[in-house]
Amino acid sequence: MSIASGLPSDFSPSKYDAIVVGAGYAGAVCARMLAEGSSYRVAVLERRDHIAGNAYDYEDEAGILIHKYGPHIYHTTDERVHQFLSRFTDFTDYQHKVLANIHGTLMPVPFNHQSLKLAFGEEKGEHLYHKLVQAFGENRRVPILELRGRNDPELSEVADYVYENVFLYYTMKQWGKTPDQIDPAVMGRVPVFVGDDDRYFPQVPHQGMPNKGYTDLFEQMLNHDLIEVYVNVDARDLLGLEGTTTVVCGAPYGGEIIYTGALDELFGMDLGALPYRTLDMQFETLDQDQFQPVGTVNYTVSEDFTRITEFKNMTGQVVPGKTTIMREYSKPYEPGSGQTPYYVINEPDNIALYERYRSRVANIPNFHVVGRLAEYRYYDMDGVVASALSLADEIINQR
Repeated sequence: MSIASGLPSDFSPSKYDAIVVGAGYAGAVCARMLAEGSSYRVAVLERRDHIAGNAYDYEDEAGILIHKYGPHIYHTTDERVHQFLSRFTDFTDYQHKVLANIHGTLMPVPFNHQSLKLAFGEEKGEHLYHKLVQAFGENRRVPILELRGRNDPELSEVADYVYENVFLYYTMKQWGKTPDQIDPAVMGRVPVFVGDDDRYFPQVPHQGMPNKGYTDLFEQMLNHDLIEVYVNVDARDLLGLEGTTTVVCGAPYGGEIIYTGALDELFGMDLGALPYRTLDMQFETLDQDQFQPVGTVNYTVSEDFTRITEFKNMTGQVVPGKTTIMREYSKPYEPGSGQTPYYVINEPDNIALYERYRSRVANIPNFHVVGRLAEYRYYDMDGVVASALSLADEIINQR
């Protein structure tokens, strides 16, 4: 692998069997798979000045390893995804835990046995927990809609507490909605965990953090003799679509194009901009060993921000007397502002608009879309990897 800033003057698309747009998970996985699975020579074009997409991490001025685009917590039940990523890193045994700050009391999320006792008091909380066990069994995630469906006033009280104190205000901040705009079906899926497991991803077999960070993982993934990476390159300046033909640098291109960017941007948003939510992330380094007891604390009934992340609690990094935290403020994404689009707004009109953009590339045989932006859907990291592995399989098998 080589990484260069900008394209060389003699850059020639025809020397590559595949051009990958984007060096995040979707692009990097496809590049590696095509290089080693079909001996493709691959050019990866990345608009930013770094690889690793939104998973990019680096040490700040205090020497704290931080995630520039927000916390990334590796977890998966997909064995193939885990085996693939484990080729490029060893994972720590970090188990992610989240607390909700509810009127100054920190309670585990998802709401569990301990949360019940903190919310309702030791005696009543224990009583409610036993009712939940009798109704649903232990070590189960139960949506609050199921609690209400039992027509039991006490179980409904638990559901109401979780809805009002864990979900409602947090969701209003995250999505910019009023209570009447929140889909009741979404509310009904909010879980209570009937058990004592206080991990955010209970019963998920593979959890952890890459032991040298995410950027190092990507460096290893892209480290292949047939892969060349060019950062600070906006592929939209090079790409064109003419009927069923892909044009790169002004000439028809016969290799494979893997596109991981936003489809509306590829077409100049001529049908309208796809809406997203974005985040304003405010980092602060403090002169103390630790700020909070876990990696993430959600502020579910107070504050303008949604949560605070403390990176040392996730990475296990030891930096005495210093810690870096990050507050997240959710807001609407403004196209062309330089903001990062994070969360798809999954509503029918938006999906229909995306499908109109998608139809424009559907009949181009060598143009493939994959990833969070290109597919206009929310993915966890493992979901992006799984989608990219599947696409790479298709291309390799068709060769």
